[in-house]
Amino acid sequence: ARAVDARLLLLLEPANPMQEMLAEAARRQIPAEVLLIRSDLDPTVSLRLRGRLRAWQPDIVHTHLIHADLFGLAAAKLAGVKVILSGRHNDDSFRYHPAVRALNRLLWRGFSGGIAISDALRQFTTGIEGAPAHKVRVVTYGFEYTPPPPADLAQARADLLGRHSLPPEALLVGLACRLVEQKGVTYALRAFSQVAADFPAAHLLIAGDGELRPLLAAEATALRLAERVHFLGWQDDVPRLLAGLDVFLMPSLWEGFGLVLLEAMSKRLPVIASAVSAIPEVVEHGVTGLLVPPADPDALAQALRVLLPDRSLRAYLGLNGEDRLDRLFSAARMAEETIAVYEDFLTRTRP
Repeated sequence: ARAVDARLLLLLEPANPMQEMLAEAARRQIPAEVLLIRSDLDPTVSLRLRGRLRAWQPDIVHTHLIHADLFGLAAAKLAGVKVILSGRHNDDSFRYHPAVRALNRLLWRGFSGGIAISDALRQFTTGIEGAPAHKVRVVTYGFEYTPPPPADLAQARADLLGRHSLPPEALLVGLACRLVEQKGVTYALRAFSQVAADFPAAHLLIAGDGELRPLLAAEATALRLAERVHFLGWQDDVPRLLAGLDVFLMPSLWEGFGLVLLEAMSKRLPVIASAVSAIPEVVEHGVTGLLVPPADPDALAQALRVLLPDRSLRAYLGLNGEDRLDRLFSAARMAEETIAVYEDFLTRTRP
């Protein structure tokens, strides 16, 4: 729509075919192809990529995540592409490993530049990965947003209550995340255990799956919360789930951005989240939600004590969040800023 001929090339591991992403690309009429990766160090990937890029002759190659950075940079160089950019989406713990840091420092010598999705990620990219500061720009995520009619929010809540046989007066606190260490779900359980007796109508709904699910379920049982904590598993329609909640929790230990925060804001949900990484760039403390120190169940519990009994405050924070989303995190803004970065780096290559 903005005169950019975009093509998507997915590097796929055989066990992760990513059919949903391919279907979404087709729905949006984005040309998409796949290229299989047989191992993390498959020597044929760069050569196969080089052939695709030579056929396409793109002005820009924009890589996302470590396989694409490693194989895509080499292939683009071999194909003679003049502008090669890398996207930075998360400060995952493995990126602090000395070997990975050394690899990324080497890769940044070859990239023309990069786009970080938050200022926190920009600082991580320059400070930990050794990217030259002049190469890294910030373009925060954008979210396609349509204001939800009140009737839709009411119906989503009724459906959620009915699905889990909960009474109309229930207070629904929810998380939506992978059940891995990064997301800090254990601290949400411990915080909820502190407030459960004082708020007998409150229930904790945890959407998502992951390696820690059995341990987290066992912890909920040990905390005598089995009847009040609901593990929902993988959800295909997270925004509709969020629309039925009263409070959204995000107790992450680190977070490159936290796109689900924008989804929560789009449903006028007040947010309680950790003040780590990029989260304070998204959630404005005391205005759209409450920020607490990471790995601190006492602080999470205190924030719940503030929001659970105060419906008016929850509504106020939720409306402010929707306004912040509309002003700062639109998909149109993200597209325009990304194109501006592309044009800037292209200009540098022209005689």
